[in-house]
Amino acid sequence: MNHTTIINKLNELNYKGFKEAYIHQNEDVNYNTLPFDERLYQLLDAQDIFLRNKRITMNHRLSKIKDKQAAIDAIDFNPRRKINKSQILSLASLGFINARQNIIITGKTGTGKSYIAQALANRAIIDGYRAYYIRTPSLLEEIKISRIDGTYTNLLKKYSRFKLLVLDDFGVAPMVQDDATNLFEIIEDRTEINSTIITSQLPVSEWYNYLNNNTIADAILDRVVHSSHRVELSGPSMRKLKSTIKNEEL
Repeated sequence: MNHTTIINKLNELNYKGFKEAYIHQNEDVNYNTLPFDERLYQLLDAQDIFLRNKRITMNHRLSKIKDKQAAIDAIDFNPRRKINKSQILSLASLGFINARQNIIITGKTGTGKSYIAQALANRAIIDGYRAYYIRTPSLLEEIKISRIDGTYTNLLKKYSRFKLLVLDDFGVAPMVQDDATNLFEIIEDRTEINSTIITSQLPVSEWYNYLNNNTIADAILDRVVHSSHRVELSGPSMRKLKSTIKNEEL
């Protein structure tokens, strides 16, 4: 058995991570001192890491997250932003996903709601969860179209499968006919199964009236609000804050 034969077999099996590690081991004489079991384990581990990274890359691509660079470590915890750092870091441990809980992030425009939501979603993907990002108005429009073209059932199945769903910009557009009902169907299929992050400029206290359907409002609030971690951002707009800091530095 020679080196070329092994490489060809690894190419045939598409064991790219294993192959790269194998080539590295053959080029580094220090590996000759290691026991066979240790070298084999390192080769298998390299393949496992390769597959994990490939899966993360694919899930990131399919997630539709706009800011794939959003990260918990990059969040600006400047005191003027009034962000509860310990709360965010606790949520970043992703225990809420295992507990099938939700997160509601509220605050005025520019306070960083979307960034924090996407940072949590990116962290979830890195940890092996499937996540998906969509603006609430886009989701409601997608549902309307699916009802017309007969793909509604498949759409519900699609959104029920994600371990974490980010519904951004809830409350930015008026609720029209059937919107509340359609939103409820998405939430109902995920309740106590998967987790959802909702961002909104509207305080939760205004959601009931905004939904404009008392029965559906009761159902949505019961399933989402009462089982959610609440992140309330009351600081200034990040754009204004950055401008202020820049002026102070001049």
